[in-house]
Amino acid sequence: MKALFTFFLFIILLGNLKTSACSVVYYVDPQTGNIYIANNEDYWYDTKAYIQIMPKGNSQYARLWYGWDNFAQGGINEKGLFFDGAVTPEQDIPEGYQKPKGNLGDRILANCASVEEALNFLEAEKIALNNAHIMFGDAQENAVVVEWVEKEKQLIWIKENRLVMTNFLLSDTTKGNYPCHRYTAIEKQIDTLKGSEVSPSFLKVSNVLGPAAQIPKPDASGKI
Repeated sequence: MKALFTFFLFIILLGNLKTSACSVVYYVDPQTGNIYIANNEDYWYDTKAYIQIMPKGNSQYARLWYGWDNFAQGGINEKGLFFDGAVTPEQDIPEGYQKPKGNLGDRILANCASVEEALNFLEAEKIALNNAHIMFGDAQENAVVVEWVEKEKQLIWIKENRLVMTNFLLSDTTKGNYPCHRYTAIEKQIDTLKGSEVSPSFLKVSNVLGPAAQIPKPDASGKI
């Protein structure tokens, strides 16, 4: 089984903030064992986004992340640990837990090598999110989405070689933002990949997010 990790960074800074249109995919090609991860980040068009590359040092892993205002929205490190987040309907977090402070994503990538270590990191620091969920994936074909719903932590693990996350809570779709046409479209695209007799190319895997992209549009104030 190959531990090849291909990271496709697909950022589209488009759309309306209210749509919260982030889409994230972790996919394992059943024929080759290759792992592909991809995301679509829809946000304000004038956001000054950038890619940050941090070298290895001081017992920290080398890492790459993208984001803005010194905050990692998603990224990957030298060990193949990947993370990304997406906004969800607000929920109450468990008692004794707190919202993260500082650049949580960078700290996780700097110190964790696997999904298990990332989950342990969150637990050790008693971190929970009240308005978002997080996907972690690693080079051992492990992937999970972490959610906090009605004061309970929920873990949704990879099934059938794929894990998809948009902006509804996978563990409780009644909380809002569901059904999601982007989630459905991505799942259909992945089914097409798996049904092919030919192992997919990098481009074909990355294109599963094509139906999730949005065109630029202004909000009520005219901001794009």
